[in-house]
Amino acid sequence: MSGSASKDRAIRDPDTGSAPRHVAIIMDGNGRWATQRGLPRLEGHRRGVEALRRAVRAAIDLKIGYLTVYSFSAENWTRPFDEVQSLLGLLHLFIRNDLAELNANNVRVRIIGERQGLAPDIAQLLIEAESVTINNTGLVLVVAFNYGARQEIAAAARRLAQRVKEGKLHLDDIDADCFGAELETNDIPDPDLIIRTSGEQRLSNFLLWQAAYSEFVFLPVLWPDFDRAAFISAIAEYMHRDRRYGGLTAPQLSKKSAS
Repeated sequence: MSGSASKDRAIRDPDTGSAPRHVAIIMDGNGRWATQRGLPRLEGHRRGVEALRRAVRAAIDLKIGYLTVYSFSAENWTRPFDEVQSLLGLLHLFIRNDLAELNANNVRVRIIGERQGLAPDIAQLLIEAESVTINNTGLVLVVAFNYGARQEIAAAARRLAQRVKEGKLHLDDIDADCFGAELETNDIPDPDLIIRTSGEQRLSNFLLWQAAYSEFVFLPVLWPDFDRAAFISAIAEYMHRDRRYGGLTAPQLSKKSAS
């Protein structure tokens, strides 16, 4: 049996450890992949979409509950105009070309990120992706588009402050749970594992609040080369970690709370 097949079996075997319920990925390295090959940056992004398809299919096969991908950050608007337009075009093509397959595979699409100010065609595309798949019960594919964690946290703080100002919330009632309920991910479990490709080791304004107790795996592979074997390798590394959440031993979750 190959090493990849052995790891695949281990991930499916509940006696070898707990597989992550929620995996988040910072898909990094498209531009460098293209530059190394003397290709336009757009080609790197196009190949990155192919890698995303592979990641989604692997997550389905491995029975991952939630897969969050950082597709377009709030800071990406500062890139050259032509590159931004190309990225938006690829998003359009991905949803148009892949939504039927996602829906057929019982995948539910969720979008997080600021939608105000988006072009009408892009905003409508995001609504369509969510509405078509809203009743699906399999993998939840969370697409972080026009997303920034600091912006998300600041918006949550403003909403809570407004409720306090209006007398609808007492200041002393604001705790971590109260604050978390104001985030866009309030009905999504925090990521167990965050993978970043390309060898970079930073969060880049991604899920700052939600990543408080996440495990991180940084892979040297550039995103267009990310495949099932790389995904399985990252999960296998995660499963060898001892998650203690600040304590001396990992908490023992009840079957109800772990479900």
